[in-house]
Amino acid sequence: MSFDVAKVLQERHGENFTLHNEYLNPQLARVLKTIGFDRYYVRGEGCYLYDDKGDRYLDLLAGFGVYALGRGHPAVKRALHQALDLDLPNMVQLDCALLPGVLAEALVSRAHEGLRRVYFCNSGTEATEAAVKFARRATGRPRVVFCDHAFHGLTTGSLALNGGKEFKEGFGPLLPGATEVPFGDAEALERELRRKDVAAFVVEPIQGKGVNVAPGDYWRSVQELCRRHGTLFVADEVQVGMGRTGRFFAHEHYGVEPDIVTLSKALSGGYVPVGAVLCTEKVYMSVFSSLERAMVHSTTFGRNQLAMVAGLATLDVFEEEHIVERARETGEAFEAALAPLVERYEMLHAVRGKGLIIGLVFGKPESRALRMRWSALEAVRPALFSQMVVVPLFHRHRILTQVAADNMNVIKLLPPLVAGQAEVEYFAAALDDVLRDAHRGSGLLMEFGTRMARSALRRGAPKPVMTPA
Repeated sequence: MSFDVAKVLQERHGENFTLHNEYLNPQLARVLKTIGFDRYYVRGEGCYLYDDKGDRYLDLLAGFGVYALGRGHPAVKRALHQALDLDLPNMVQLDCALLPGVLAEALVSRAHEGLRRVYFCNSGTEATEAAVKFARRATGRPRVVFCDHAFHGLTTGSLALNGGKEFKEGFGPLLPGATEVPFGDAEALERELRRKDVAAFVVEPIQGKGVNVAPGDYWRSVQELCRRHGTLFVADEVQVGMGRTGRFFAHEHYGVEPDIVTLSKALSGGYVPVGAVLCTEKVYMSVFSSLERAMVHSTTFGRNQLAMVAGLATLDVFEEEHIVERARETGEAFEAALAPLVERYEMLHAVRGKGLIIGLVFGKPESRALRMRWSALEAVRPALFSQMVVVPLFHRHRILTQVAADNMNVIKLLPPLVAGQAEVEYFAAALDDVLRDAHRGSGLLMEFGTRMARSALRRGAPKPVMTPA
């Protein structure tokens, strides 16, 4: 009997949370049920998800940035169907297949002139691990510097570079020599680099945790300091690269040229996991420096044909549909639509980011009554207000968003890059509705509290879930 995925989905429908409780992560299932996010999604298309009741949800997480082209883009689907029908000789391993070379060429052509080589892997965290290894080999140095609030992945080496202590608890000891400095602080960076033992400074051009943006002169200082002290400048573009900020690479905004750039997420087209490390000739050839070292760093699935097809099809759509330009224009539309809300509502302090990585920053209001309400919430748990906005956005308006980081009153939006004016207007109206209630009285608090209380009575309320990426 042949496997029939449609039949499995039909026969086992509704068992999602039971199976996760039994065989996967029961805490994730518990959290989703507690905040009422326990939906049975059956289809994804473009910027939207659809559940088994036929309800449509605007997805402003995009799989933590994976779905740059939205869900189910027909061009990527066609390319993958064609690749399957061709029965390509996949993962021969002792082979130099054509498609990895074509995709590497396409990525290099979009990068600055110093980036000439590409290493393919399966994910963002694997790309970080490779970047650390390559930097250590190229410089002969042991230490790696990273920033507070950083997120570069959750495997052991990447975890050592994580600015969130909550992710590290119980997993140590981690990579020795990993040193944290404040994001945006060039003087703190220089104090570490002048010791001449730092292999790499690994940093996100815009931080995903909190959507933190550093000033342009910081990045010029970073490049100058790294070059002066012999440290490699590694730009983690896993989430903010591939057009999300309105440039293909986010570091292009600052006129800098990193020695190593990591990519993943959107390069997959949303179908086949893939990661890439772009680096200079000198760095790359220090690793693969002889015949004996031809396979000194590799991964079984890294250059698999289907991943390469997904990447090539994605880049083709980027060109055909002017995705980078669209991301910039839609980002500007979000900025214009949300600016009046900053003026209107005391608790919304700022909207920050670039292009389609957007942070809604909430903070203590000025008026006495609102300030007292805010302080009461913060006394229960730091950054509870942001969660109180995320939940009604989902339940009232069917919009999927996330709190940008633990204990931080910032909501992060990562819309698909194919989003347009309709999505901008819908979200702005929904946020206006939720914030109006938050500022008017205790209705929003009651709505949130009632939902949590009902869940707690059924299951016991968990702590809010940590949010990766």
